[in-house]
Amino acid sequence: MPVVELNFRSLITPVGIVRFFEIFLSCTAFSLVAASTYFQGSYGAWCMFTWCFCFVVSILIVVLELFGFSEKLPLSWDDFTSAFAMLAALMIFTSSIMYPSTFITGTCTDRNCVYQAAATAMSCVCFVAYAIEVGLTRARPGDISSFLATVPGLLKVFEAYVACLIFSLVSDPTTYKIEPGQQWCIAVYSICFIVTLLIIILTIGRCLTYIPFPLEKVLVGYNALAVLLYLTAAIIWPIFNFRGNPRPSSCGSGCSWNRLLGVTFLTFFNLIAYIVDLVYSSKMVFVTRTA
Repeated sequence: MPVVELNFRSLITPVGIVRFFEIFLSCTAFSLVAASTYFQGSYGAWCMFTWCFCFVVSILIVVLELFGFSEKLPLSWDDFTSAFAMLAALMIFTSSIMYPSTFITGTCTDRNCVYQAAATAMSCVCFVAYAIEVGLTRARPGDISSFLATVPGLLKVFEAYVACLIFSLVSDPTTYKIEPGQQWCIAVYSICFIVTLLIIILTIGRCLTYIPFPLEKVLVGYNALAVLLYLTAAIIWPIFNFRGNPRPSSCGSGCSWNRLLGVTFLTFFNLIAYIVDLVYSSKMVFVTRTA
């Protein structure tokens, strides 16, 4: 009968200690919100899902490393943990902004509001913990053994996540006119998201090494193409959606005009991310090899 050797060393490393804080803070956040009973609607469901998802996956990572199962899985464990830490940081950051802006209004006096404020504080600190893990696991300059731990790899996770946020804002077609300009922008968001997600999955699955062409240069070419595509979307989306469409005077938090504005900002965020990705990827492929 095989004997399982426990890897207690994984619990006392800086990353292991930070993960314990992540588990505690995410658990505290969703427990406080559950106690307040104020998490109705799509925004509340998203926040609760975020805290629970990060809590469960963080526990799973700790357990797998403790029992040594992480080394036996048919995937790149360092890439997986780096990608998850980046994704969790982005999800927690979004929830830390979304929850208080949606559910905390006016002066905070009753007990439920105190729970909500405490949950928000725990969520903010939890974001800091995941951001620290991203910094601790990020690959040092010259180290490309784990692609998703490098700056271009982390940017891939950011780009995919921002695209998901864009999809959530345009999921209701009644919020924008179905015209060729908007259809082009949706196609840009979809194509770039699918390719970026595919790169992430293939990297974690250790499948990129089986591709019979110079992958690094292909990634540089893809980043250049994504920059051009997002540049067209950053120009076309505002023109087709805001030309002759001023902000209504009665536009509240759920106003469709605000959704269109959110897509505009997120488009520019992703455009900047792809530009930075292109610069770093080009530097890693051409400058590093030349040196």
